[in-house]
Amino acid sequence: MKVKKEGMGWIILRNLLILMGLFLILFPLYLVVINSFKTLEEAGKDFFALPSGLNLHNFKELFRNNDYWIFAKNSLIISTVSVGLILILVPSVSYAIARNFNRKYYKGVYYYLLMGLFIPSQVIMLPVTKLMTNLNMLNRQGLILLYAAYSLTQGVFLFVNYIRGLPFEIEESAYMDGCNVFQTYVRIVLPLVKPMLATLLIMDLLWIWNDFMLPLLILNRSKEIWTLPLFQYNFKTEYSFNYTMAFTAYLMSMLPMLVVYCMGQKHIIKGLTAGSVKG
Repeated sequence: MKVKKEGMGWIILRNLLILMGLFLILFPLYLVVINSFKTLEEAGKDFFALPSGLNLHNFKELFRNNDYWIFAKNSLIISTVSVGLILILVPSVSYAIARNFNRKYYKGVYYYLLMGLFIPSQVIMLPVTKLMTNLNMLNRQGLILLYAAYSLTQGVFLFVNYIRGLPFEIEESAYMDGCNVFQTYVRIVLPLVKPMLATLLIMDLLWIWNDFMLPLLILNRSKEIWTLPLFQYNFKTEYSFNYTMAFTAYLMSMLPMLVVYCMGQKHIIKGLTAGSVKG
């Protein structure tokens, strides 16, 4: 009975911690949602109360802002192209390393890439900005290349472990049937790493869409190439008196990624678990 009581105590503590975590996550989202449907006067009276009605004025005003659609387009282009490039680059680099891991060169490249996991992003902000300035790449193309480079560290770590855990006999059978390395990679390896591809897609899409620091360093010189996080950062200068409009912009920026995450969270857990265990 004593053991059962101690077990119940841990269960209760665990549930309390889960509830606290849910509150910390959902309460800010609650404030964003309810204040998006309020007028400024209504929000000023009671910031935490539910709206008196379904007021869509803030959404209509936001959608009439042509700049908003430009920034949304920039975010969509940067996120889509970056993730597409990452999905091509990371698995191919990882496959080359995983199948030649015993060679010093490939092992050295692998550990060199992993060093990026231990370097704080704040340390390289100034060198990266200077480099991109010297290369005249303070634009969307430069930002896309940076995202592809940054994704190599974590992506290669996960993929190399996963691919090394796949049976090599399947690839040998493909070679015996006349396939070359590229055909084997496309027809055999890529279908086998679909869980990791889904994980990489969702994780990097969430990161790139919501990222603020790199766009601030690379894109903040020109308003025409701002992304949505930069638009939100500079929102107070245009709507310094209207924070309900700011909450509406936050909500519309978060909504697509919330849908993506809810649809793909199973793939994230499955891919991360497989990538960390195999190897």
